[in-house]
Amino acid sequence: MINGKWSLAENGSRIGFVGTHARPDSNVPRSPGRCQIMQETQEHPSEAAGQAQGPRPVLIYDGDCGFCGYWARYWQKLTHDQVEYRTYQQAGADYPTIPTSDFQRAVQYITPDGHRASAAEASFLTLSHARNNRIWLRLYRSLPGFAPISETAYRFIAAHRSACYRVSLLLWGKQHEPPRYDLTAAFFLRLLGLIYLSAFVSFGVQAQGLIGSHGILPLTDWVDAVAGELGTQRFWLVPMVFWWNSSDLAILAVCWAGAVFSLLLAFNVVPRISLLVLYGLYLSLFYAGQVFMTFQWDTFLLETGFTALLMSFARVPGVWLLRWLLFRFMFMSGVVKLSSGDPNWWNLSALTYHFVTQPLPTPLAWYAAQLPSGVLKFAVGCMLFIELCLPFLIFCPRRLRFCAAIGMLLLETCILLTGNYNWFNLQTMLLCLILFDDAALRNTALRRLPSPREIRPPRTLNAVAINALGILIVICSLVQMDQRFGGDPPAVAQAVNRVIEPLHIANAYGLFAVMTTERDEIIVQGSYDGIDWRDYEFRYKPGDVTRPPSWNIPHQPRLDWQMWFAALDDPQHLPWFSHFLQRLLENEPSVLALLKTNPFPNKQPLYVRAQFYEYRFADSQEHAKGQFWQRRLLGLYFPVSHLSNN
Repeated sequence: MINGKWSLAENGSRIGFVGTHARPDSNVPRSPGRCQIMQETQEHPSEAAGQAQGPRPVLIYDGDCGFCGYWARYWQKLTHDQVEYRTYQQAGADYPTIPTSDFQRAVQYITPDGHRASAAEASFLTLSHARNNRIWLRLYRSLPGFAPISETAYRFIAAHRSACYRVSLLLWGKQHEPPRYDLTAAFFLRLLGLIYLSAFVSFGVQAQGLIGSHGILPLTDWVDAVAGELGTQRFWLVPMVFWWNSSDLAILAVCWAGAVFSLLLAFNVVPRISLLVLYGLYLSLFYAGQVFMTFQWDTFLLETGFTALLMSFARVPGVWLLRWLLFRFMFMSGVVKLSSGDPNWWNLSALTYHFVTQPLPTPLAWYAAQLPSGVLKFAVGCMLFIELCLPFLIFCPRRLRFCAAIGMLLLETCILLTGNYNWFNLQTMLLCLILFDDAALRNTALRRLPSPREIRPPRTLNAVAINALGILIVICSLVQMDQRFGGDPPAVAQAVNRVIEPLHIANAYGLFAVMTTERDEIIVQGSYDGIDWRDYEFRYKPGDVTRPPSWNIPHQPRLDWQMWFAALDDPQHLPWFSHFLQRLLENEPSVLALLKTNPFPNKQPLYVRAQFYEYRFADSQEHAKGQFWQRRLLGLYFPVSHLSNN
């Protein structure tokens, strides 16, 4: 249709719809070689070789328009040799029935049998020849309102081609090409193997003291209790391999098998099998670890690992699911801070307390706490901006995604330098890698890495299963986000979320909703006579005021972390704490191995107790003399206890 009329072929049949568009701007940049796009099929020779010989549709565009040439080159890389691309300056003489003004107003798509379409319709017809891009033509033809909106948008762009060309260069770069993620995915999976390795080894060296038969919370006792309560439902509600064997040997076998498969993944050996096994083994440890495995980074790792498994079958859906995971994790971390109503986040004073009150500070935390209050408030503002605003750039053009990745990497680096959060920050930084494509990585030191083998698209049945799982993850995560915002999702959606919740393939996130303003520490002591008390020193949590914090990344000292949470709670609500004191009275080697020192190496103590102290960073003068902490006794946290047979 030109100016509202159908364009007719010489035989009078209706052959296409042509929109009305403005002439290209006279100052559109020109570039050498714009009048002809060379066929670029080297990257996908198999697709090029598989095309049947014969007439092809032709897309004709304005060779004098920089914007047209830019996107025609991009589309040519998408469609390979399924569409022929020609400029109207070159091909116009072959189509004498089409006025030159039509070529100048909009792109023209001409089929081998002579049918013609233009503007937005021509664009969508062209894209329909590219894998995973047929949806746009279906929407154009089937969704009410989509076609006129598309044509209106096309007319606007056509009227501002010069500006749109500059915007395209800004957002996508000069050498824009269809994104590929083979190198990105391969590098991501190898590094994920190292993250898994850290998690399995970290828990493995603590497992006997935490959940072994002589540990704080023996797994065998817990398995018997849950089996008696849930019956056969336990296999779905608490999925783990320990239902068949919960011995100490089985615990170690799961931990070290996980370490082996982590290395296999890191070296790209049977990656899909490794990812599946790693997910199953870590899910088993997640439940077996009981109170010691209740942290967000454990569910974060489970969801990342499962989504990575999907990505190993289907690159693009997997990449976008991982981006969705990163968005939820970052955005909800910011949302919960403000939605909690904690004034320390709203008045930007949170970092005034954070460095001293966080569970396990690093040696650099003391120096960060000495920064002026204005600097700390500015840092809080930057952090909230990164968590609340930058995540939306994840769904934007590539260069805006790069900006989001850089901002998030900067935030995670600052957190990593001042706080010990095991592999948590490293895993978040790893997810930022997914915001880059292969072309971006090729511009870094990774350009020397060999190109990974491109995976074939999944077969129909596999594709249906992967897409179904992806949709399920998105739906359940939206349900959880809605509930975090105080919403009431549809009952069906909530039911679906409850059904798959035990698998932890979609989880709720949100860290440090309320800022702790004081640091209270539990100091556990033992005695032979009830008069002379000796302190049990932990490996990482504060104790001796002269002992500075240490680095433990990527290790997760789970008892030390639980002691931080215990200081915020009533010991009567923490059954594990009394079990821990009992093991100290027994001088249990596996539990004592979790500590830095045992003040009773030759004979078990007769009494234990727990004192409550307030801890603060030492001032500058004390710090210069080698003191790291100040502490003040608050009272008794847990009363004097002894074994009943003593």
